[in-house]
Amino acid sequence: MTDIRRIQDAEVAGKRVLVRVDFNVPMKDGAVTDDTRLKAALPTIEHLKQAGARTVLLAHFGRPKGQRVDEMSLEPVAQPLADLLGDPVDFVDDITGADALEAVSDMSDGDVLLIQNTRFEAGEEKNDPAFAEALAKLGDVYVNDAFSAAHRAHGSTEGVAKHLPAYAGLSMQREIDHLVQALEAPERPVVALVGGAKVSTKIELLENLVKKVDVLFVGGGMANTLLHAKGVNVGASLCEKDLADTARAILAAAETAGCQLILPNDALVATEFKPHPETRLTSVNDVAENEMILDCGPATITALAVAMDGAKTVIWNGPLGAFETPPFDTATVTAAKHVADLAREGEIVAVAGGGDTVAALNQAGVADDFTFISTAGGAFLEWMEGKALPGVEALR
Repeated sequence: MTDIRRIQDAEVAGKRVLVRVDFNVPMKDGAVTDDTRLKAALPTIEHLKQAGARTVLLAHFGRPKGQRVDEMSLEPVAQPLADLLGDPVDFVDDITGADALEAVSDMSDGDVLLIQNTRFEAGEEKNDPAFAEALAKLGDVYVNDAFSAAHRAHGSTEGVAKHLPAYAGLSMQREIDHLVQALEAPERPVVALVGGAKVSTKIELLENLVKKVDVLFVGGGMANTLLHAKGVNVGASLCEKDLADTARAILAAAETAGCQLILPNDALVATEFKPHPETRLTSVNDVAENEMILDCGPATITALAVAMDGAKTVIWNGPLGAFETPPFDTATVTAAKHVADLAREGEIVAVAGGGDTVAALNQAGVADDFTFISTAGGAFLEWMEGKALPGVEALR
């Protein structure tokens, strides 16, 4: 169990509880088009309502950079949230001023109030102490339920926790507990799958994982950089040749740590990157100068399946090929279905995260079979990199 303070331990009856949620939801023409993040906040809000708290919701929307931008108002979120909750949700077009203070003072036990976009205040992203203190005057207790914003040291994610008793909400707890289960205290062996286009975006992730996991499979475009570093000619494939030394250092670190690092040994190649071009299946050692590696081949998928069959924990971040462009989704979809089968049968704990990863698993139709899928994006990646997240540290 992670050493954070949890909302279940807080005395909240009759108290004003500031809850940082993630309501940065997709909108079109002023209407919410995907309410996934609203639903994620419901367990904590319902817990507080039943406990007789006065729940004051804090959230950001978009990047207004400290200015009032009408299109980035949180007002359109209030009614969809109320519909999901089955109870009214009031909205105040203010953050720390007199209107917000009055709206909070008018609340009764069990009420829910949504405050205007915290990023309308310049002090939010600057984590200005005065802004954090002003926020704290709206509440008696602080709850952070937005893991996706926990990697930011902002006024509503970290600063306010210095002024009030601070606890993790139920969604935050679920995220942290699953990530700890996968990486900090996993059942071994642990297999990690890391894909994506570029090594440059995931250097710290790879450096951390080789010290944490038993088997690391690298796929996608980033595998080409590692293959190149080993002296393999990857033809016209996406490859960061200037990172060859970095790639060799990662390979050496894996060997030193006793981590088995698996790279593709066969590939689906093409001379054009478009849907359904003419393709060729070949060894990675036989790629022509005008060919691009765009997906892993069947021998690689089989080797990966064997590694996963011997695992107790699987962590996934990033697609294994150019999955958005058929037929280069084959490796990602096949591997995803294999992981899902193992997780559904209770053979492994399967945790995945990252925007492209979630899209790929949804495309494979297996997202519901994974033990846990994080939608936290940057916060998920920074946790996997071994970094301390300000919003989590404030709850310890």
